Formats: sequence, C-alpha cells, structure tokens
Amino acid sequence: MLPTNKTYPHAMLREIFEQPSAIADTLNAYSDGSSLREEVFEPALRALVAKESLLISASGSSRHAGLFGEILFEDLAGIPVDVEYASEYIYRSTHTLKNPCFLVISQSGETADTSEALREATARGTTTIAITNKPESSMAKLADCSLPTMAGAERAIPATKSFTTQLTVLSLLSLFTARIRGRMTRAVVESHLHELHTVPEAMAAALPRWEAQVSALSTTLQSTESFLFLGRGVHYPIAREGALKLKESAYIQAEGYPTGELKHGPNALVNRHTPLVVLATCDPHAPDSLLRYEKTVNLLRDMKKQGAEVISIVNEGDTQIAELSRHTISIPQCEEYISPIYEVVPLQLLAYFMATGRRIDVDNPRNLVKAVVQE
Repeated sequence: MLPTNKTYPHAMLREIFEQPSAIADTLNAYSDGSSLREEVFEPALRALVAKESLLISASGSSRHAGLFGEILFEDLAGIPVDVEYASEYIYRSTHTLKNPCFLVISQSGETADTSEALREATARGTTTIAITNKPESSMAKLADCSLPTMAGAERAIPATKSFTTQLTVLSLLSLFTARIRGRMTRAVVESHLHELHTVPEAMAAALPRWEAQVSALSTTLQSTESFLFLGRGVHYPIAREGALKLKESAYIQAEGYPTGELKHGPNALVNRHTPLVVLATCDPHAPDSLLRYEKTVNLLRDMKKQGAEVISIVNEGDTQIAELSRHTISIPQCEEYISPIYEVVPLQLLAYFMATGRRIDVDNPRNLVKAVVQE
C-alpha cells in the first residue's frame, strides 16, 4: 500500500507510510475478515481461562499501547486490568491483582525491564502472553502464548508501525476475550472485525493528505519549545504517545494529559507559545463518546477565550471543533475504539516534521537505542 514512485528521506517516514500494509498483515494473521482465527488464539484461551484479571507490563510506547488495551479489555471484555511500568513490576507486591493473566508488550521482545518482569511473573506461577514484533525473541519464547505483530523490520528508533500493529493485536485480543467471556455475540465481534478491516485502505488514502497538512503546519511551529497533548478515555494513551514521539524525535518538551485534567494545574502553562494538541474525535453511535465530545467542546470554548493555540484531531465533517481550533486534521469516521489507530498517525508525522525541520537525525535520536537491553 506504499505510494508508487515515492522516495523516503528517512526510515521513520517510510515506516509511517508502511502502516496500512503492516496493519493489514496483522489483521489477516488473526482473522479471515469476518471471524477470528480460533486456532491462532488457542494458546491465549489457555492463558486466559479462569483468570479474573489482566496485568499488563511494558515500557515506553508499548506501555501506551497497554493503556489503550486496558480500556478495551475493561469496556469490551469486562475484565479488570492494571498497567504497570515494567521497570516497577518486580518491586511491587505479589498481591496487586487477584488471579491475573500477565501480558507483556515489547517491540523487540528483548527489553531488559520487560523481560525481567516476564521472568518474575513466570516464577510467580502466572500464565503469560507476549505481544512482540519478533516471534523468535526471548519474550515470545518464554511466554505461554506469543501473539506477534506483523510490522516487519522497524529501523527507526521512534516506534511507528510497531505501535499501530500493537494496537491492532490488542484490539483483536480484546474481542476474543469478550467472546470467550460471553460479553459479545459472534455477530457483534464480526461487526467490529469488519470495521477494523476497513482501516488499512482508509489510512492509505488519508496518509498523503496528512503528510501535506502536517508538513505545512510544522513550519509554523518550529520555534515552539513546549506542547500539551490532550485526550479523554481511550484517546488519552494516544495523547501520551504523541507527546513521547515529540520528545524523542524532536527534543521538544511535551506532556500528555486527560483532557479534563487541563484545568487542574496544566492550564497555567497554556498560552499562544504552548500549543494544545487535542484529540477531539467522536463516535456518534456511542453515548459516552458523545458526552466526552461535548465536554471537549466546552473546554475548547474556554481555551479560545484564553487565546490558546489549538491543533485538533477530528472526524471528517466536523465543524464544531474546527471553529474553536487554529488547525484541524481529520480522520475517517469510525467506532470509538478504532479511532486511536488513525489518530496517532498525524501525531507521528508531527514529530517527524518537527524533527527534520530542526535538522535532527530522526532515525537515530540522541541517547536512545531501539531496544533497551540494559537497565
């Protein structure tokens, strides 16, 4: 699904554009388009059976994927979830959750903190699942169940296609968990799967537009030294991820917050020199999503009065948020739990163009490595 005759000056940009293909490959590995491949999920069934909770352990971008998964597993499958920093898990009480299944997420499958957390969980007798981009990695081999992403080799240090394929696997696993726990009928699962399978083509169609928009926008922001990213519910982890991408790629201070927390302190930082990047999408068929959207509209009315510089991610056709924002970038209309897969891509592009505009080697940011194999 890469554009023909397009050249990419950096691996990161190529990998951003490879995401539709990577997501399609991941979807096809776990479903046939209309139903989940039950034989592929058989090890996950054994790991999850009779478990009363789920404990997710990860670091960096993978932890943000875990926070996304937390919302899906709790909302769709009705299973309590805790998300731990991998570096903190081994120092925590052995009684943090009742009868959990332990899930690790890691691009490389070799991250030192996450590997140690997995070994500790195994020693505690907990069933384990590993989501990695390398099925031959040590984590994939150690876990009771390996659910690899199909992103292919990722050369740039900032995670892009490995992140969106993690979101994809978590989406599929949450649907499987909802099905085996009796929270969804087969027909409802098939409806969710159908919408997931529309993502690659729709994303591929939107990417050139997003690239042009964000490239132009970034030229107006090159002197900016601080950003705030805001998102509610399932969009909050994407706000966190957008902030992390900007930090590691462009060396710009950025923080991600739940939108409703802005007035509880961070608003003191808001001025025209500290842009707000607001995830303001809405699923019109979901009452909770509509409520969150209206609250975001109210907040942005106040921010406009303050003179804030607002960049919003909205759904196609939105006019209400657009009137309250300096810049808007639209994603396809979709279900609430699918929109984060789209939302993160313009944020990846923002980090990319802010970095290249500052002449930073975006594929190899300073002080960072692809896999942190030593604490």
